[in-house]
Amino acid sequence: MTDAPTEIIKVDKRIVAFIQSQSVLTIATSANNMPYCATCFYAYSENANALVFKSSPETTHIAQGIENDFVAGSVLPDKLVTGKVKGIQYSGILVRVDAALQDDLQKVYYKKYPFALAMGGELWAIKLNWMKFTDNTLGFGTKVIWGERD
Repeated sequence: MTDAPTEIIKVDKRIVAFIQSQSVLTIATSANNMPYCATCFYAYSENANALVFKSSPETTHIAQGIENDFVAGSVLPDKLVTGKVKGIQYSGILVRVDAALQDDLQKVYYKKYPFALAMGGELWAIKLNWMKFTDNTLGFGTKVIWGERD
């Protein structure tokens, strides 16, 4: 797996507030010219600037992410409101939660989803390197961009 960027540039507070207030992400992966996407409950670690979720290594999205760790996805509001387009598009690096990140990411994830302690799977993280936040409540077509696309 590719090493994730280590320098964290402060994320706009509007993006952080939105990500922290939602619960489901879509992750898109691709390996051997076969794209795939999945939805997962997630929590956001501001310290690591990462989306953390629980999944099994046998799932297609994790198997593909191990082979090609560059991923993309989206986060939409848990409750959609017609005419008020809001959401995040992101890209990042999929990483298995290791000892360096484990305490922070476990705390963040299991605080939000204590029931997940009883479920199988492992914690995984998407170390974010780019996000585009669209929020029409700030004015039609308003976009806040963080990070750089490679």
